[in-house]
Amino acid sequence: MDLSLRLSEDMKQAMKSKDKFKLSTIRMVRSAIQNVEINSKRTLNDDEVLEILGREIKQRKDALHEFEKASRFDLVDNLKLELDILLEYLPAQLSEEEINAIVRETIQETGATSKADMGKLMAALMPKVKGRSDGKLVNSIVQQHLQ
Repeated sequence: MDLSLRLSEDMKQAMKSKDKFKLSTIRMVRSAIQNVEINSKRTLNDDEVLEILGREIKQRKDALHEFEKASRFDLVDNLKLELDILLEYLPAQLSEEEINAIVRETIQETGATSKADMGKLMAALMPKVKGRSDGKLVNSIVQQHLQ
């Protein structure tokens, strides 16, 4: 099932079950998707929808970190719930071992040997892990391999 359709179906289900929190979270994401569709004047494919979902998740993780620093635990709880809902729509996340294997393979493909080659390595690596891992985690693993 395509991701946009799944979001619509889950939104309808949240309406029926009167789950206001899930409903508002899905509406926020659908709104972000629709804004991009309106601006680009076309329907987005699943990869583009995943990119938007990833951006929304990243925004919430960043806000979560800031709210925790500010001791705003009332907002932290809501963000954690939103993150749980949004993470359901991402494909299965890669483990650190799987990311390590992909990084080693990509290093061999690109011939990267030092931190100077990091840009070239990341450009080849990110499409392989897009939507299936956190960029910060990938970056830290790459740095470990290039030391």
